[in-house]
Amino acid sequence: MRKFAVDDWLKSWWCILSTGVLMLLSLSGTLWNFHWLGKLVCSLLSGLLVLRMFVIYHDQQHHAILPKSKVAEVLMRLFGIWALSPTSIWRSSHNYHHNHNSKLRSAHIGSFPIMTKAQYLKSSRRKRFNYLFMRHPLTILFGYFFVFLHGMCLYPFFNDPRKHYDCLIAFCAHVGFGIALALLGGWQGLVFMQLIPSFIAYAIGSYLFYAQHNFPGVTFNDKAGWTYEKAALESSSFLKTNRVMAWFTANIGYHHIHHLNARIPFYRLPEVFRKIPELQTPRTTSLSPVDIFRCLRLKVWDVEAQRMIPLSQL
Repeated sequence: MRKFAVDDWLKSWWCILSTGVLMLLSLSGTLWNFHWLGKLVCSLLSGLLVLRMFVIYHDQQHHAILPKSKVAEVLMRLFGIWALSPTSIWRSSHNYHHNHNSKLRSAHIGSFPIMTKAQYLKSSRRKRFNYLFMRHPLTILFGYFFVFLHGMCLYPFFNDPRKHYDCLIAFCAHVGFGIALALLGGWQGLVFMQLIPSFIAYAIGSYLFYAQHNFPGVTFNDKAGWTYEKAALESSSFLKTNRVMAWFTANIGYHHIHHLNARIPFYRLPEVFRKIPELQTPRTTSLSPVDIFRCLRLKVWDVEAQRMIPLSQL
């Protein structure tokens, strides 16, 4: 796969700049449209474009695109602060996640927590509540508040202020931007330009985080049975989407390939899928209501059955 882990700098810049321009235009449309329906359409589109830019940012943080560009590094650092995912916490947690994906003892870092059936049954009510709260569908739906504002900004800063000072900058900048919108554009400016786009981008983003490693057929291992390649192929999903959603999610659905080699640019992932037969039979899920339900109902890892199970099977 190494031959695919080379970016086309011209294409990379085109993806960044074209997405950035579309995102700024759609955000501007939430203020300049005279009719509330036009504002709503621009707001919904903005959320999807923020999502796409976030995945591009994720690729740049992996040095999959423009690894030697200082301009791209500065732009993406600024975007990370604006998108409530500052570089300090994103790189530390996400790189750890890649190196320890599906390990039972540390799978919670950079991803959603995992308990075995035995651990859950022995846990106190408080621990069970905290565990189920983190995996609850409403927590994922309101990922804007729970996953990003709290999990990616406030919690890291208060846990290690010196290391994650940019998390406080991101939180304060976001709140300050919201206050400015409310003062200058009224409640419509705040709702259409910040709240709705953020809610959409982070709800979908949170679910993608979840479904990439919590799906029927996923496997988890202790250190003894763990290998990097096995974790990529058996514990990372292939999320089937239509072409429109594949564009807005910047091909992040090819997650099993991304976990095998995170240096492959997102726009080359479909090419890798087509050209390497061994990658064409992954463990799959989708954004259909049925598949979303199947993923969200999974709660704990049953060691004996070697599968994730819902609470009803405890």
